[in-house]
Amino acid sequence: MIDPMQASVQGFVDFGLTAQERREAVFGHRYERPGMYGERGEIWCYTDSMAYPPGATVLLQVSSTAATYQLEIMRDGATTEPVLKREVGGGRLQETPDQCSVTGCGWESSLEFRIAEDWPSGAYRITLTAQGRDGTRIQAHHLFIVRPATGRKPNRILQVAATGSWTAYNTWGGSNHYQGITGPGRNQYATTVSIERPWCRGFVVLPDDAPRVPLEFAPPPATAPRYPHMEWAFANGYSNKYASSGWASYDRHFFHWAERMGFAVDLASQHELHFSPEILDGYDCVVCVGHDEYWTWEMRDAVDNYVDRGGRVARFAGNFMWQTRLERGGKAQVCYKYRARAEDPVYRSAGPSRTTGSWEASETGRPGAKTFGLNATNGLYAGWGGCAPRGVRGFPVYRPDHWAFAGTGIYYGDLLGADGHAFGYEVDGIDYIIRGGLPEPSETSGAPEGLQILALGMSSLKEESAGVGLDDRFLSDDDAKFVAETLIGDGGEAAVERVKRGAGMIVNFTRGKGEVFHAGSCEWVAALMRRDALVERVTSNVLGRYLGR
Repeated sequence: MIDPMQASVQGFVDFGLTAQERREAVFGHRYERPGMYGERGEIWCYTDSMAYPPGATVLLQVSSTAATYQLEIMRDGATTEPVLKREVGGGRLQETPDQCSVTGCGWESSLEFRIAEDWPSGAYRITLTAQGRDGTRIQAHHLFIVRPATGRKPNRILQVAATGSWTAYNTWGGSNHYQGITGPGRNQYATTVSIERPWCRGFVVLPDDAPRVPLEFAPPPATAPRYPHMEWAFANGYSNKYASSGWASYDRHFFHWAERMGFAVDLASQHELHFSPEILDGYDCVVCVGHDEYWTWEMRDAVDNYVDRGGRVARFAGNFMWQTRLERGGKAQVCYKYRARAEDPVYRSAGPSRTTGSWEASETGRPGAKTFGLNATNGLYAGWGGCAPRGVRGFPVYRPDHWAFAGTGIYYGDLLGADGHAFGYEVDGIDYIIRGGLPEPSETSGAPEGLQILALGMSSLKEESAGVGLDDRFLSDDDAKFVAETLIGDGGEAAVERVKRGAGMIVNFTRGKGEVFHAGSCEWVAALMRRDALVERVTSNVLGRYLGR
């Protein structure tokens, strides 16, 4: 592996790539696919579901050039606990459709195993190891969730893994909700993606030194944007979306931290919110973390109803943006995104509210702030590319006397989470005004009644140029144009100027009998991973209050 400590010009890490390779790392479309390792051989796998209850049987689909391989399963918690080891024979290479990322791989089940009743809820990592044709080791990693049994769970937290985002960003097979091999030119992102495929490399396991999206240093002024996480992925054979989603980059860090701190945590997928919303009723506190971008209408219903009945939700996550639909019994996720008004058949139906575009779109009629107090269109990018690359790394605090900050010793104007880089790379906000030195939701923000803005930092919807041409920027101004078109009905330059300035916020509000705390940043979990003392204290304050301690 390339030594990450090697420094290049301008302070960026040098991963041994040429200028052309760096450009390919950012703008090229790489993805995992059958046959990509050539004569060396390969092994891939996926399970028949994302999550299972105790006692369920897991079907594992394997495609392998090796006839025999070793199976190992371990629970990925604060302590790693192996639960099953087995040598498996009868391995074979299975035919994979060209559009497998859309339709599913369709592989036959290769083996099955039963989840014991005493396996605690959590994430379980599958590792398959075999010998390649050249004698070297080949491996596959996959992940499934053991969800809790139904019933009352006092003093326990339910963490909901951001599996909608995992599915949206998964590059395996060629297409996701960002890039793809669909359409006449085989160059369009997929509006439908399947869960019946392996996870791309980096979603399940990562080395500790894998770069995160936000820059770890402030680049010199007038410096062309660089994207070290993509360069690292290219140099080391990982998916270029590893740092945007997945268990290894986000959800895992909260789960590990909470167990280390003595909190009892169960885990579920977002599918449970959609199909079995009653799972929430057993818990006093529900947590969402990391990059949590894609939700169905039904998932929001589950959370809204839970809070109204007295539940408490802590969302340490950013980028609440897109409505999705689940089809094929939950095996496929649909999101037309930027093409929703032109292509989603629901848009022209009698009830276009289920159109799979932005929650802020007029046809949807359900602003994101109604559920979590914040939304992505008033927030978004901070600390990477040309979006506030030298901006704050933590949340500027405005209301230090709030209960969430008890015991921190923090003052008005201090930065919360700067040591752990809690602010970025995608953040959530709302429209606001400053009155008497304190931010308040504007009258048109759509914020729930009584919402308090506790902290607020600047973000951007548009990657500013600093004299650098559009061709050298990954984000450019496409999102700003989309938001302007969505909110104003005009994607022109003047409209972009009106919407491009955003903010990332920490907010708190009550609704019905319940309460919501929202630290609107993907990178909050990174600060927990880095043991930022102030972020740890605030997180513990929120969880303790919501658990009734």
